[in-house]
Amino acid sequence: MGDQIIDLHDWLATPPGAYLLAWEHEQVAAAVSDVFGFHALQLGFPELDALVANRMPHRWLATESVHEKAAFVTNFAALPFPANSLDLVVLPHALELTADPHAALREVARVLVPEGRVVICGLNPMSLWGFRQYRAHMYRRFGWNHMFLPEAGEFIGYLRMRDWLRLLGLDIESGQFGCYRPALASPAWLSRFSWMDRAGARWWPILGAVYCLVAVKRVHGMTLLNPARKPAIRLVNTPVSVANSTGN
Repeated sequence: MGDQIIDLHDWLATPPGAYLLAWEHEQVAAAVSDVFGFHALQLGFPELDALVANRMPHRWLATESVHEKAAFVTNFAALPFPANSLDLVVLPHALELTADPHAALREVARVLVPEGRVVICGLNPMSLWGFRQYRAHMYRRFGWNHMFLPEAGEFIGYLRMRDWLRLLGLDIESGQFGCYRPALASPAWLSRFSWMDRAGARWWPILGAVYCLVAVKRVHGMTLLNPARKPAIRLVNTPVSVANSTGN
């Protein structure tokens, strides 16, 4: 078969892409709805409105390339915010798609306030979808290049992500795996295997095609006094200036 390179935006319009996007929307909305503060940031993946269920007064979408929905463009490893200034950062597949995922996560830890939350969505290599993608890579040597998932980015497994978070003082508060159906492109066949979502969550929970993690920034030895009434740090001008500069 000939080369077939799948664009992420186009893939999300396919039945499996819509299936994944619907699951992530539900999980992220539940994760961010009760996170309080003043400043929230989504990094990348504008196809998912990750902050729509959050009620913070200042919410931004940042991307690494120009996008009509983005408030500003920035390098994820060098965010234009001071340390300890953001209450919530959401990374839907941002770590998979950026050039240096560990540096980007380290930057997120820097800008989060103590007890701030980070929400991460990622594709799980230990899943039916991950296995099919791995098999497609192996078959390339025989001239078969029919990828199920977009080629952009690299899977970051749950255990690897957990280790990264621990090294940065980010403790996992909760986590969910989802999308247990086989790697099928047909909406009819995906529907026939809907029972696997219930069975997978019960019998093989860590083998879902995608995970959603919520981690908390812990600062040992620090006591927060009445954090709900902390004064707001004015950051509005920071991303706006970056957006204006990129638009010129």
